[in-house]
Amino acid sequence: MRLTDANFHTEVLHADEPVLVEFWASWCLPCKAMDPLLDKIEMEYDRRIKIGKLNVDQNPKTASEYEIKGIPVFILFKSGRVIERRIAAQSDKQLRDIVDAVLNP
Repeated sequence: MRLTDANFHTEVLHADEPVLVEFWASWCLPCKAMDPLLDKIEMEYDRRIKIGKLNVDQNPKTASEYEIKGIPVFILFKSGRVIERRIAAQSDKQLRDIVDAVLNP
């Protein structure tokens, strides 16, 4: 899901399910390397979690609000609250661990 300053509150903060957001930019090679992994996780956790991407260059308001200083940054939201925040590229296991923790408390 493509996130923007305009739809962030609706799609993330008011979502019924947890949302994992990647803050990224088109010039960021580690960010691009995460795409296949995020796609795989989104398919496997279908309808139990949403995965969104917010381009920090195109959406500076939201990036600033969450104090994004470097990328990629992954923030897991549930019920409008930040549950987990990870900085830098993550492994398959690292991302699954934070998703599983919120889905299977």
